[in-house]
Amino acid sequence: MLGRIIPVAIDSEEEYERMLAAAERLMDRGENLTEEEGKLLRLLGILIEDYEQRNYPLPKAPPDEMLKELLEEKGLKPSDLWPVIGSKSHLSEILSGKRAVSKSQAKKLAEFFRVSVDLFI
Repeated sequence: MLGRIIPVAIDSEEEYERMLAAAERLMDRGENLTEEEGKLLRLLGILIEDYEQRNYPLPKAPPDEMLKELLEEKGLKPSDLWPVIGSKSHLSEILSGKRAVSKSQAKKLAEFFRVSVDLFI
């Protein structure tokens, strides 16, 4: 499989599309991946993420707006974040822009959504 995919540093949109397609084929295999295929998928993920960060940076948005967007994107309700934030009232104040996200909350949110902590600081 490695010989067919030939992972390289992505410098063009064509290479990006090729690497995305290869990663999707591997992900479609689900739990049937061999150890080598799993390592290849992780490598492709790193290459794709690097290209996306260089070419499609996320716009800087206020933490409350970013949190609302992530909730909507994941199909979650604010109540799903109560255990992450620590209280219903703190979450309400964060979502309304009345309270900043603390560093510890930002770390927990980043882990929960699997995104960079920078989105919340």
